[in-house]
Amino acid sequence: ELVESCAAAGLPVPRLAIEPGRAIAGPAGIALYRVLAVKRTGERVFVAVDGGMSDNPRPALYGVRYAPRLIGRPSTAGPCTATVVGRHCEAGDVLAADVELPADVRPGDLLAVPVAGAYQLSMASGYNLVGRPPVVAVGGGAARLLMRRETLDDFRRRDVGD
Repeated sequence: ELVESCAAAGLPVPRLAIEPGRAIAGPAGIALYRVLAVKRTGERVFVAVDGGMSDNPRPALYGVRYAPRLIGRPSTAGPCTATVVGRHCEAGDVLAADVELPADVRPGDLLAVPVAGAYQLSMASGYNLVGRPPVVAVGGGAARLLMRRETLDDFRRRDVGD
């Protein structure tokens, strides 16, 4: 019926394009961060990671709450309440405030942030000359690089040419 109506009106048949949206894309993405430093000040624990507001501005922009998890090694340590912060020189570069992590979290550890697939990559920037992270698809027991990590050479080529 649409095709006939368009033909009768002398219009092309419209092409429909849809975005999967947060309900589908959100749970499909997991952000991985390497712990760079852990700072303990009295009762407070700050865990600094190798990303932040340049690759995921959503917590800073509108308060999205994430629940990072330690991955890559087992831990029998009890929980501590920590704030996961990014590597940028901004007080608002907080990826997750007051979350539970194992008390033995340390530099070199990997943190996984589930449900990070919605808009994280599309909102990523090169703020503070921190390149966008790589994107890897995982399925069927295999991983495939979809997008490599941006480098300082990428910024240089973009800004001043070859």
